[in-house]
Amino acid sequence: MEKFKRLKNEGNDFVKLGEYEEAANKYSECMKLNIEECTVYTNRALCYLKLYKYEEAKQDCDHVLQIEDSNIKAFYRRALAYKGLQVRKKNVAGI
Repeated sequence: MEKFKRLKNEGNDFVKLGEYEEAANKYSECMKLNIEECTVYTNRALCYLKLYKYEEAKQDCDHVLQIEDSNIKAFYRRALAYKGLQVRKKNVAGI
């Protein structure tokens, strides 16, 4: 559990620095230790949104909502992911 907290805090520090790829990697390591901890999924979803990885963000939010069906951050970030996917779809259609 101590390693989990350390990795999560390192991920949070990377987010504060705007280092979203590194933060996502730390959160992914956390998931190997505890797949039920929803905050690392919503945190990684935030990183994916910042990296324009909308499908990955949506998947993380979907996972959280299967565990906690009223998680506000997961709903909000999934909505942002859907919005990003729609914009991308429109841009591809226009090319």
